[in-house]
Amino acid sequence: MTRIAVLELPGRMASSAAITHDVLATANRVSLAAGRPAPFEVRTLACPGSRTRAPASGTDLVIVPGLGVDTEEALLARIAAPDCRRATHLLANAARAGASIAASCASTFLLAEAGLLDGRRATTTWWFAPLFRRRYPEVALLTDQIVVADWPVATGGAAMAQMDLMLAVVARFAGAGLAKACAGYLLLDDRRSQAPYMAITYLAGQDAKIAKAESWVRRNVARDFTVEELADAMALSPRTFARRVAATCGLSPIRFVRRIRIETARFLLETTKLPVEEVARRVGYADGSTLRRLMRSDGQRSPAAFRR
Repeated sequence: MTRIAVLELPGRMASSAAITHDVLATANRVSLAAGRPAPFEVRTLACPGSRTRAPASGTDLVIVPGLGVDTEEALLARIAAPDCRRATHLLANAARAGASIAASCASTFLLAEAGLLDGRRATTTWWFAPLFRRRYPEVALLTDQIVVADWPVATGGAAMAQMDLMLAVVARFAGAGLAKACAGYLLLDDRRSQAPYMAITYLAGQDAKIAKAESWVRRNVARDFTVEELADAMALSPRTFARRVAATCGLSPIRFVRRIRIETARFLLETTKLPVEEVARRVGYADGSTLRRLMRSDGQRSPAAFRR
């Protein structure tokens, strides 16, 4: 049996905490119904006291539901607060004692503060990605991913990624078969990417040059152009442009342009009756098959799925 401590800090997202307990309880119920032992023993750990060194003796996994913050200023203030500083030390001590650690959304910052993500792959909620990259350059941040399970540490993206993170936990500690059964019981779709939900306009707005580049791409979206031409229009070298796009949006210049083309295509598909071939031409692609392929590879559904 895997012994789990759920660290619930003040101001946590209630939905994230509830999802954590619901998925683990579902895994236990499904396992018992199949005539097997319950795989998880779960306890809730409230705000740690100043003398707390580890969540519990023999704990196998500590899970941190998302923090309920929605701005960079609020997040920075939150992780600097005494209870979060104590939580950071608790997580570091738990990891040293051999426990695995999992967190999603803004709580991934606590893992990074504890040094648990240094040299590892991780993800976080997409709108905090620019801050995360600036603050923790030693972490290989994969913003597109909903879950990055680089065990013994696992991270999830935006708030509802806690569901995906918990399925990854079930798969890791109780088997992929039980995780699949839980997903079916809870009617969960297979989601692999945050890409369809990322707002490029929001991310680009963190850097004036990249915001200008985003506007330039939207004005020129129907025609073919090179990354070099785009960089030149911003009065930047291609290398500097690539570095700033990566720092701001977590994308290469090619994927930055592609994301804007696909976003524009999705808008046209949802709001007009233009044929897919015409939509493709209006966003700079030669034919509909190219648009279909790129939308699927970018974590989107097929063009037909966006027709109302």
